[in-house]
Amino acid sequence: MRTLLAISVLVFVVSGCTPPAPAPSTPSAVAVEPAATVATGELEMFTSPSGNIGCTYVPSGGTAVYQPAQAGAELTCDRSEPTYVRVVLPENGPAHVVETDERGCCSGEALAYGQTWSRGPFRCESSEQGVTCTSAGGHRLSLNRERADVN
Repeated sequence: MRTLLAISVLVFVVSGCTPPAPAPSTPSAVAVEPAATVATGELEMFTSPSGNIGCTYVPSGGTAVYQPAQAGAELTCDRSEPTYVRVVLPENGPAHVVETDERGCCSGEALAYGQTWSRGPFRCESSEQGVTCTSAGGHRLSLNRERADVN
């Protein structure tokens, strides 16, 4: 009986020293950092009083749905008649005509003849001869019913 008691005490002591069984493995929580976001702005639009020319300003950093092809702000002007033309003036480079099937002309408040509009690096003037816009870098676009000039 002593032997049985000694074995029982030994089992009890050994079981007290045995580490507990590991808990079932579960995925540990991992802190996830939010993705870096780019500050986005809002589009701004204006038209010529005739409604034939419309320009859209995209601020540096773009918008939630559109990023300019080049870094920086962008100004896009569309002429609807007599033929459709789109001209893009980037903040950092010359204006250029863009071939497109999209027809986005014209919305926004009318910029009266003789008035100017400016945002970011761009300044536009409205006249009876059309709309002329320049960038801080000295590049420009000019649209009227007869011509689309860029530099």
